[in-house]
Amino acid sequence: MKLIEQQNLTPRQIVAELDKYIIGQKEAKRSVSIALRNRWRRLKADEEIREEIIPNNILMIGPTGVGKTEIARRLAKLAGAPFIKVEASKFTEVGYVGRDVESMIRDLTDIAVNMVKLEMQERVKEKAASVVEEKILDILIPPVRKKSSSSVNSSSGEVGFNPDSASDQELNERTRERFREKLRNGDLEDRKVEIEVDSKKTPMMQVFGPQGMEEMGVNLQDMLGNLSRGGRKTKRTVPISEAREILLEQEAEKLIDHEAAVQEALERVQNQGIVFIDEIDKVASDSSASSKGGGEVSRQGVQRDLLPIVEGSTVNTKHGIVKTDHILFIGSGAFHVSKPSDLIPELQGRFPIRVELNSLTEDDFFDILTKPKNALTKQYQAMLESEGVTVEFTEQSIREIARIAAEVNQAVENIGARRLHTILSTLLEELLFAVPDDISSGEITIDEDYVEKQLSDLVKNKDLSHYIL
Repeated sequence: MKLIEQQNLTPRQIVAELDKYIIGQKEAKRSVSIALRNRWRRLKADEEIREEIIPNNILMIGPTGVGKTEIARRLAKLAGAPFIKVEASKFTEVGYVGRDVESMIRDLTDIAVNMVKLEMQERVKEKAASVVEEKILDILIPPVRKKSSSSVNSSSGEVGFNPDSASDQELNERTRERFREKLRNGDLEDRKVEIEVDSKKTPMMQVFGPQGMEEMGVNLQDMLGNLSRGGRKTKRTVPISEAREILLEQEAEKLIDHEAAVQEALERVQNQGIVFIDEIDKVASDSSASSKGGGEVSRQGVQRDLLPIVEGSTVNTKHGIVKTDHILFIGSGAFHVSKPSDLIPELQGRFPIRVELNSLTEDDFFDILTKPKNALTKQYQAMLESEGVTVEFTEQSIREIARIAAEVNQAVENIGARRLHTILSTLLEELLFAVPDDISSGEITIDEDYVEKQLSDLVKNKDLSHYIL
């Protein structure tokens, strides 16, 4: 709940954030922004009615590579919410070998627990860093054990002052302070030290729980893993820079309240969790099928198993019970062969918001290559910049890349924006191979002529296009 309090973005602000990474698809962005805002509204509503407000799950319909997954992923990041993407086709009906649908809630809970623990570790990082600094100093300059300022003469029994003890301790403290300063200035980062780390041996066998008892299998495997480790420590010799990271993780782990982390994670899953069910069309029955074969029955079985999870049920996880009533489910599929109406009526009713995403045009491809913060062209520029080579793309070259992407998608197979990854990697392959051996620095301009030279033959040859682009 804490994160929802902080991330109380308005629908318009959510769309503006999504626009930084995703081109077009305004209708889909509007729908998910309202869904996210509604969660904040529900938590602000009167307690009397709060539990009655159920999320409006969304069904995204559109070809591959148009931004369905990216919209859901960015939405979860904006909300700081636990997010998991699952493929509906990977699940099997109860009674068959395979993963049961409840496993996605268990996996989502694991993600939430790790997320909360990392946040808690971040909050105690400063305190942990202070402890780690002392530990590293103890390894470099072991402290002198305090001795009594007086000593007894064994022969005479007289009590006298021991100056050596005090001077040793004072010298030790001065030396430690000098080394502390060196540590803080980063002068000792490459110096190697021996530290103790947890032994992380994996169990020799893996346990698979029977269908419907997957959680029992997971718990049994965890128990066997703990037995094999036995809490033993092993010693490693590493540079101080690496030792600091290892020790910081260990100390932060000790400082956090694990029970509170699990409780917060469970609450976050139930109130903020987002499950993205991809390829949901693959478990829809084909309306054009003349007969109901075993495959059709199995697909309907998966839908019926999904139904109670999406409707709202309780799932046992190793961290505790999770109620799925207020988890947001986003279904996604191309629906080339089947239609949304081919899903069983009960499941259709649980995805009341239907959004159709558009195929990407040549202009969309140009925008995708230039506008987003994580545009592919910017990614390649950053990678080559790390080698001292500056690459610039002319506007004409980007327009040509966009034209080729649209043309190949139309001629070969429409895989949306994913086509740009293939085209750019093919276009820049020669350059990426030449740096840094043949080109170690300088500026390189990618113009329209270079694009045509590298890609024109591939585009014209349809057989090569199929295999390369």
